[in-house]
Amino acid sequence: MIVLVQASVLTVGLNGKNEVLRELPIRLITMQSGKKAARSLKNEKIDSVISKWDLCDMENGQFLRTLRAVKPGIPTIAFVKAGDHAQEIAARSLGVSAVLTEEANDGLFRETVANVLGLRDIVSIKAIAAAENEKGRYRKAKIAK
Repeated sequence: MIVLVQASVLTVGLNGKNEVLRELPIRLITMQSGKKAARSLKNEKIDSVISKWDLCDMENGQFLRTLRAVKPGIPTIAFVKAGDHAQEIAARSLGVSAVLTEEANDGLFRETVANVLGLRDIVSIKAIAAAENEKGRYRKAKIAK
């Protein structure tokens, strides 16, 4: 099976949360440090960024604020603390493409990323699996509604 990569996505501070994105036809670059991520934006071709609002080395959305100042048009998803309305308002005021809470389930996360990247009609790589019958047919599942 040939899978064409549609976009390069940088995730920052998400720990294991980004594993669900491996089902999408994207090149995934993962980092925990906001400062290292900021440097990588100069060296890598990045199509989209998904970042936690508070990073260990850049708190209060500083990484996202810097990103939006330097690359205002890049599709961006911010992860905020559940119930922290001040973080959500601050993230939305930056003009990010979407805001999710850290407690968002995998399906919502994957669907949000697919929608932001324009991958709504792309079939999940993981969802293409041989059917149980022996005729060689395949079962497909869309990644977003």
